[in-house]
Amino acid sequence: MNKEQKSPSPVNNEFNEYDSFAFHPYNILLFLTLFGIGALFLAFSVSFIYSRVQNDLPPLDLPLLFFFNTFILLGSSGTMVWAKKAYKADDTQAYQNALKATIALSVIFMISQFFAWKSLFDQQIFINSSNSSAYLYLISAMHFLHVIAGLPFLGVFLWAARKHMKEPVSVLVYFSDPEKRLKLRLLTIYWHFLDALWIYLILFFWINSIIR
Repeated sequence: MNKEQKSPSPVNNEFNEYDSFAFHPYNILLFLTLFGIGALFLAFSVSFIYSRVQNDLPPLDLPLLFFFNTFILLGSSGTMVWAKKAYKADDTQAYQNALKATIALSVIFMISQFFAWKSLFDQQIFINSSNSSAYLYLISAMHFLHVIAGLPFLGVFLWAARKHMKEPVSVLVYFSDPEKRLKLRLLTIYWHFLDALWIYLILFFWINSIIR
C-alpha cells in the first residue's frame, strides 16, 4: 500500500457528510419548511387578489414604517452573514457580536411593526374594516410570527457560544463541529428567506396600492 495514501479520518467523513451532502435530513427539513411557508403566503396573495377583484375593493396604502422595516430585516440578514463569516474565521468575539446584533435587529423590527400597525389604527383602518385591511393584518402578522419562531434558535446559538467559548480547547471543539456549522448555515438561509419574503410582500401590497 502506498504510504502517501491515507485512509480518510472519521472527522473528515463527518465534515463531508454535513458540508457536502445536499440530502442531509437537516437540509431536507429546512427546504420543506420554506416550501410550506412560501406556499402559504402565495395562497394568501392569490386569495387577496381574487377577493379584491370580486368585491371591487379600493387600494390600501402601506404606512411608511412597513418600508422602513425592510431595511431593518436587510440589516439582520447582513449580521447573519457576518456571523457565518466569523464562525468560519474562528473569531469568537465577532461571532457573538453578530448573533447579538441579529437578535437586536429582530426585536427592533418587531417593535417597529407594532408601531406600523398602530399607524393603521390611527387611520381608523382595523382588521374588520375591509377585506383588504384584513389580509394586510393577517399576512404581516404571519410574517411577524415566523420572525418570532427564529429568535429561539438565535438565542440557543448565542447561549452555546457564550458557554463553550471560554477556553481555547472548548473554542476549538466548537468551531470544528460540522453539525453546528451546518445548523448555522441553515439558520442563515432561513433568515434570508424571511427577508426575501418581506420584500415580496411589501412589493405585492405596494403594486396593489397603485392599481386603482
